[in-house]
Amino acid sequence: MGQRPVTTLFMLESLDGKISSGAGDSLDADRDWCRIEGVAEGLHQYYDIEQTTDLCSLNTGRVMAKIGVNDRTGVPVKSPCTFVILDNRPHLNERGLDYLCRWVSRLILVTTNPEHPAFSLREKYENLVILYYNILELSVLMEDLYARFGIKRVTVQSGGSLNGLFLRSRLLDYVHIIVAPLLVGGREVPTLIDGEAITGPEELNRLAALELMECRPLQDSYIELKYRVKYPG
Repeated sequence: MGQRPVTTLFMLESLDGKISSGAGDSLDADRDWCRIEGVAEGLHQYYDIEQTTDLCSLNTGRVMAKIGVNDRTGVPVKSPCTFVILDNRPHLNERGLDYLCRWVSRLILVTTNPEHPAFSLREKYENLVILYYNILELSVLMEDLYARFGIKRVTVQSGGSLNGLFLRSRLLDYVHIIVAPLLVGGREVPTLIDGEAITGPEELNRLAALELMECRPLQDSYIELKYRVKYPG
């Protein structure tokens, strides 16, 4: 295996591990939790801490669509960050891609879809790079980010399914969590780590232990947790 970036999973979650308000794309923590009394007051701390994370953020087109980039028309404040966005369906349209290119320093669009709308924008934006794979393997992607773009640190802020793939692929080095004082519940609500579950004790080596590095109480009953990920030998 080649070199890859140091990878940190950074997420906001409820006390019961939910990263959304409920099932379905119409519900979203960013949009909804600021409207809940007892949660809204301290929510700014997550966004303040987010500003101190790595300058390369990995996410998905689905998450970008959920936060509304496809509908944004204003002029964004330019960010120094590189965004790595995985998007196959696609969830992003040309307007969303246009907004992202004007927002971030560099947009690396990763897809297995040869008809993705990003291909029509390559000549328009110098800061748009498309990584096309016939079959996407996360380990190969991470090695490419390191070798081709010199990216040495990545913050993952995606949905539970992709987070689960990072875990099963042993690609997470650290976990950095902001716990909101909120209980969400619901079997179908996305959690921090979703995706394929193990089905027997012979697969316990696919789990990962965590070593606590920092536990810090924040204001308004929020908690910040930092862990090092320890995979079985």
